[in-house]
Amino acid sequence: MMLQLRPLGIVLPCWAFPWWVWKRCSYVGSDDSNQWSLATAEEFEPVPHICRLILAVYEFDLGHPKFAPPAGYGIQPDWVVKRVHYDQTQGRAPPYLIYMDHEHQEIVLAMRGLNIASESDYMILLDNRLGMQMFDGGYVHHGLIKAAVWLLNQETDTLLELWRANGCSYKMVFAGHSLGSGVAALMTIIVVNHRDRLGGIPRSLIRCYAVAPARSMSLNLAVRYADVIHSVVLQDDFLPRTSTPLEDHLKAICCLPCLIFFMCLRDTWIPEEKRLMDPRRLYAPGRVYHIVERKFCRCGRFPPEVRTAIPVDGRFEHIVLSCNAASDHEIISITRESTKALEVMMENIPVTEPPSRQRFEKKQTLEKEHKDALERAVSLNVPHAVSSTDRPTDDIHVVIESNGNEVPLSELKPSGITTSWDALIERLFSKDESGSLILNKDIKMED
Repeated sequence: MMLQLRPLGIVLPCWAFPWWVWKRCSYVGSDDSNQWSLATAEEFEPVPHICRLILAVYEFDLGHPKFAPPAGYGIQPDWVVKRVHYDQTQGRAPPYLIYMDHEHQEIVLAMRGLNIASESDYMILLDNRLGMQMFDGGYVHHGLIKAAVWLLNQETDTLLELWRANGCSYKMVFAGHSLGSGVAALMTIIVVNHRDRLGGIPRSLIRCYAVAPARSMSLNLAVRYADVIHSVVLQDDFLPRTSTPLEDHLKAICCLPCLIFFMCLRDTWIPEEKRLMDPRRLYAPGRVYHIVERKFCRCGRFPPEVRTAIPVDGRFEHIVLSCNAASDHEIISITRESTKALEVMMENIPVTEPPSRQRFEKKQTLEKEHKDALERAVSLNVPHAVSSTDRPTDDIHVVIESNGNEVPLSELKPSGITTSWDALIERLFSKDESGSLILNKDIKMED
């Protein structure tokens, strides 16, 4: 019997490894979203413009841009309210700009991504403390939320003044690329939970676009805030797919293909149930828009199409062994392909004017999809997940206190485990002799 089992023990590994190699090499980025529905031009329209605003943060001179957009797609330098560089952020957050978009009636705070030459960017990523930083009932990246709180503490007055000066009707948009996407996403969560700091702005006027997003929050938060946070992923981008702590990317920055291969090998043997039940595991945030332009065993690029969903299980969990994994992360590539994708969508729109009811029906569809995703998270026993009936709905609703007074929902404390703004500031910062805020080095956050 032992003589028969011995050859079997040799043959199985010999077959298993080639099978695994074929399975991983044949897996392409388009497989992540092949069951998702196609995005419409109406919902995807803001993405190319937001990408160009993020790209403007990389420019030295907005009057003579190095990355000149196509005719009719540029930004107005006169609408730039503030532009902050590394010397002004003092390493607390990536550079950013505040832009008054009067054409789209938006106030946009856009942030750039990781700068390899900047030591402060590395320090934000290295300050991870995986599984130690909680906020709103979920886990978040420690360094990114500290950067988000610092930035909001600096710019809240400016954003509030701009919003009130325009009749409290403009949308508040937070956007970022790579490192900046994680800061923008966590800023959005803080603003949604502390809307009184921005004049009680309704949740419906808050938006976030995380381009090439870093994994910055646990799954329950990623699903819960899918109505306000939108992630944009180009084909094979490695960053939204790898659950490796971001600081490990810095250690292997000279050998990124090696890191991707070993992470692919490790994640292959982690069961899906174990991933979902790990509350410390971080994910790309919100609703995902996946731009697909390449297919397996097909040469060249195809007209890009955009697929969208609020995935719960299988949220970009498989690393793609692709030579484009790094190039698809570039903001220039994402800007170019998102513009092409929108043009393809516009060409496919019927010439006749759509009925006015169509916009309302699309909104109902998105709301139902978000509700279904929340219920799916609860059914899968995702830690700290809540159903749609357990979360606040609209700002127009009121509740009755014990004394009989009506209180708007926006004035109530948010659901989940959340602290007040002042308590959050006190935990993350301390004051020096001059009264300026300094980031605390040793923090144990349990809320």
